[in-house]
Amino acid sequence: MTTMTDTSLREFKMPDVGEGLTEAEILKWYVQPGDTVTDGQIVCEVETAKAAVELPIPYDGVVRSLHFPEGTTVDVGTSIIAVDVSGGAAPAPVEEAAPAKPAAEPPSAEPAPAKPEGRKPVLVGYGVAESSTKRRPRKGVPPVVAPVEDTLYGATALQSVQGELNGHGALGATAPRPLAKPPVRKLAKDLGVDLTTVTPSGPDGIITREDVHAAVAPPKAPEPATAAPAADAAPAAAPAPVVSYGGARETRVPVKGVRKATAAAMVGSAFTAPHVTEFVTVDVTRTVKLVEELKQDKDMQGLRVNPLLLIAKALLVAIKRNPDINASWDEAAQEIVVKHYVNLGIAAATPRGLIVPNIKDAHAKTLPQLAESLGELVSTAKEGRTSPAAMQGGTVTITNVGVFGIDTGTPILNPGESAILAVGAIKPQPWVHKGKVKPRQVTTLALSFDHRLVDGELGSKVLADVAAILEQPKRLITWA
Repeated sequence: MTTMTDTSLREFKMPDVGEGLTEAEILKWYVQPGDTVTDGQIVCEVETAKAAVELPIPYDGVVRSLHFPEGTTVDVGTSIIAVDVSGGAAPAPVEEAAPAKPAAEPPSAEPAPAKPEGRKPVLVGYGVAESSTKRRPRKGVPPVVAPVEDTLYGATALQSVQGELNGHGALGATAPRPLAKPPVRKLAKDLGVDLTTVTPSGPDGIITREDVHAAVAPPKAPEPATAAPAADAAPAAAPAPVVSYGGARETRVPVKGVRKATAAAMVGSAFTAPHVTEFVTVDVTRTVKLVEELKQDKDMQGLRVNPLLLIAKALLVAIKRNPDINASWDEAAQEIVVKHYVNLGIAAATPRGLIVPNIKDAHAKTLPQLAESLGELVSTAKEGRTSPAAMQGGTVTITNVGVFGIDTGTPILNPGESAILAVGAIKPQPWVHKGKVKPRQVTTLALSFDHRLVDGELGSKVLADVAAILEQPKRLITWA
């Protein structure tokens, strides 16, 4: 028998949205089978080890199928969505080619229900039916009969399969698998709860965390048929209550995406670059006053003006005065690579983890241009739209822990960089000013650097220059 291919289908493959990334997790689908899409329309959001990225579809047509559910990690180059570009025409028929399997062979699924002539059944989330050509199973998508008790992303796909088979019998001869999301299944497994005994309360019969907790709650003691004599009613000493914080005693969160990449980078940096951290406490009262004045300046209207802006400018001036701090260590070549440009990284905490996008060629920007770039960087990071390219090629980083009320810290270097400046909270403190103790705005700065290429003298000069500028901001003019 021959098989007629459907030439109207276009398979959109997971692209490499970063620089050499090998996989990405599907965070959210914006379309469903049957939806009409146009060239350039965003169809899904994926998360790589660098950032979350929205993917546009390069076709006009109708979505035929989504090959993976949300939460699945997919290899780059794997097809994730099929689009019918024929204008909604029915797919070309596929002739039956495989004979019925012998009864002795373990079935991969229940015998197929009645279906149109010439078509094989398609299970949602599993692509086309098996043909004579064997395909390597996609990562994160187990076969229908494979147990998924310990498969993190298999439950959602299985729910899709069960919905496809609704009304056509169960998988094999066993009862339908209870519907529950992967974290709920993990919770049930940890608590020793059989999900088949749990009464679901979620939409479409999905078991929730509350249902699992209710299943492990101690049952109420039955009322005795007759009242026992008072002398016989003395109970034994009650066991000590188990301390609980309103639910499961532990929660396990998969390490993936940005957080996984950050963890690997920090471990690599901490154990390859010998870190040294120096501190300085400085009176920044004049800097705080200058910030307020700049907010009223017509050239700064509509821009993000805050102490971080002037701290960033101060660091850029200090690097200009001490250019050897702006370098990296090439282990393979045993060379120090001095950069003649500054891509200034700004550490940003996001719901997906710590990211460090950088301002390209920050050394060449005026103060208004730097303010504009900082504003764009912060807003983009908060919205989760930071591109992988924005996090590549940084040379020096600033991390502002002061926004959390922290005085300072000992930051770990961003991989490939030689220095990182931590900025603490700016607080009013008693300070000796012009021979008298007065309340002044004070902060503590910490500079960590790679001691392989930055010695104590160089690191101290850079930190002292930053402090001097923040204490006397007019040095931005005389030193720049």
